[in-house]
Amino acid sequence: MKRRHFIQATASAAVLFRPTRLFAQSYDLVVRGGRVIDPSLNLDTIADVGVVGDRIAAVATNLGGNRNAEIDARGRIVMPGLLDIHAHYAQDSEGPHICLSDGVTGWVDAGSAGADNVDEIVAVARSAPQPARILLNIGRRGVIPEGDTADLSLANVEAAKAAIARNLDYVVGVKARMTAGVTANDITVIRRAQEVASYFNLPLMIHMGQSVSPMADLVAELKSGDVVTHMYAPPPSAIIDDSGIIFPEILEARRRGIFFDVANGRIDHLRWNTFDAIMAAGFWPDTISTDGFSTSRSAPGVQDYPNIMSKFLNFGMPLSAVVASSTLNPARVFPFLRNKGTLNVGAPADIAILDLRQGNFNFLDNYENVRAGTQRLFPFETVLAGRRVPRA
Repeated sequence: MKRRHFIQATASAAVLFRPTRLFAQSYDLVVRGGRVIDPSLNLDTIADVGVVGDRIAAVATNLGGNRNAEIDARGRIVMPGLLDIHAHYAQDSEGPHICLSDGVTGWVDAGSAGADNVDEIVAVARSAPQPARILLNIGRRGVIPEGDTADLSLANVEAAKAAIARNLDYVVGVKARMTAGVTANDITVIRRAQEVASYFNLPLMIHMGQSVSPMADLVAELKSGDVVTHMYAPPPSAIIDDSGIIFPEILEARRRGIFFDVANGRIDHLRWNTFDAIMAAGFWPDTISTDGFSTSRSAPGVQDYPNIMSKFLNFGMPLSAVVASSTLNPARVFPFLRNKGTLNVGAPADIAILDLRQGNFNFLDNYENVRAGTQRLFPFETVLAGRRVPRA
């Protein structure tokens, strides 16, 4: 057995089979009898999760504890809190609370604001109930209808550096939107964005799909730890060729340590035939994200984070891999999330409890194409820092 696999297996056993004295412990909260899935521990079993204060204290069967402070999770999925690394919840004060009740216990605003308006977005992130951070848009006015960097002067390196310098505790990366119409000079823009990101040793996230330059040219500008988002965007400039084959430069980029992210969104980011070709090639996402807003529940193709997870569960990935892409893997992308994405003893008690229902469900891409599935995950309860969160 490889050392890494041995460590995972023994860590899992340590959590589940602690000495008898553990079972006499008093817990502030017990999540009772759910199917606990935690890829960080290689764990998929029926168990209780015990919480003391704001930390996970035990994952085991038949935990004692205060019966007045428990959540009945029987028949439901219990997992680490969901981590959404491409969202826009900071555009209003309600967004963080809405996504929290859907199971999202950590998120990143992916470039809503640039150097000229980042302070108001940072203020929302600071006041969010769960950990939240910001990617600075290289376009100094952020996302604007006329195109973030259609006017190349808006991709201002010095303005971006100054904005990050005064918000170093909340800006965790840089965002560049590569779509034609957003910018006509994508290579210049990505190089300016990378100059800013590299100056602070931060990752760069690029918004791909329908760009002027092919993806092979764009990923050549990326470094290890950077993120390609909207990975299922259709041509032009998809990550697959006309035959549905992944470009070799994309495979090489993943080997170099570049992450590939879903960011479902509402327009132009996911089309079923492109999705099918990429999934058939075995190129699964590193991270699942929503590209969601506070209003996304009314968008049939988005709705909530568990709905996006359900697309992958129905059309190509086992549940354990879907959970990993929603918890463990996002925690590896940004340092502020590094202690998240796990139910290990001593970790923050951030827990998502979801209903997995069987039936007939419709799932939409961004082009109003409907696909039928037989499983759907629904939010049930969220625990943040050991406390039950009201459903918004």
